[in-house]
Amino acid sequence: MNKIDYLRISLIDRCNFRCHYCVPQGAELDYILQQELLSYEELLTLLKEVFIPLGFTKFRLTGGEPLLRPEIVDFVREIAALPQCDDLSMTTNGFLLEKLAKPLFGAGLRRINISFDSLNPEIFDKMIGNRGKSRWQQTWQGIQTAYEVGFNPLKLNVVIIKGINDSEVIDLAALTINHNWHVRFIEFMPIGNDKLFDESTWVPSCQLRQSISQKFGLIESNIKGNGPADVFQIPGAKGTLGFISQMSECFCDKCNRIRLSADGWLRPCLLNETGQINLKNALRNGVDCEQLKEQVRNLLFLKDEINFKERDKGTVDTYTRTMSQIGG
Repeated sequence: MNKIDYLRISLIDRCNFRCHYCVPQGAELDYILQQELLSYEELLTLLKEVFIPLGFTKFRLTGGEPLLRPEIVDFVREIAALPQCDDLSMTTNGFLLEKLAKPLFGAGLRRINISFDSLNPEIFDKMIGNRGKSRWQQTWQGIQTAYEVGFNPLKLNVVIIKGINDSEVIDLAALTINHNWHVRFIEFMPIGNDKLFDESTWVPSCQLRQSISQKFGLIESNIKGNGPADVFQIPGAKGTLGFISQMSECFCDKCNRIRLSADGWLRPCLLNETGQINLKNALRNGVDCEQLKEQVRNLLFLKDEINFKERDKGTVDTYTRTMSQIGG
């Protein structure tokens, strides 16, 4: 059994983007009411009384878009101050980073992943579902600001979709040559937009590696992260290239994480809905944290059997939440 020590915490299910790989075009989502979100106090209680005692030392804040959650900087400061927190990171779309990057860094956040799928403003806006004023420039400025204030290295998450942004793979990979940026190519998953997945299909990581290698060459990197990416480097580049291949090269055997939704559901696997625990209701109904800790411990023992490879053993046939609601 892998050591499970990494918790992804969704702070909010809302997002100011409607990326097509997260949300079906035209879909109406039932957002979680404010009072149904786990409060910061509840989250800190779960961290201190349940997860940290079970050996969790790595935490990532996600959404929706986590920077939409009020008082996010103060919450980051609270988690970063926990002596057992070895690693605190955040995934964001970067649109609000120009103003928040410096306060977040000052609060103790040191690692940040920014979703950034295109260097072309028109394609970028298409992918995020934007029909008004382009949001590319503000997002790009957020990336630059984050790097300038000290998020170094900076990670960029790129979802490649055939026929939409697959022609940009070489240009996106080239960002790592002169910047200490880690570009992560993520295979498109069938969560959030089944129709788009069926129509466009995902592009296997091996194809992306082959294209980049033919252009620049590729060598394996000795820089590894907390996640499942296979990491390579263009010879002489300052940054790295990672390939997250959950569809073509299932890495369930290496998984070290579980996910907590914004409304308190603990989910052992992103691609399998089996085995979820409602921690929010338990907390609010007065269940003792020792009892909650035991429930979570039991779920960790079952995790090897609750994964994408074992999805035919008890999982439901359809996903009840989109990627934006799960937290990625």
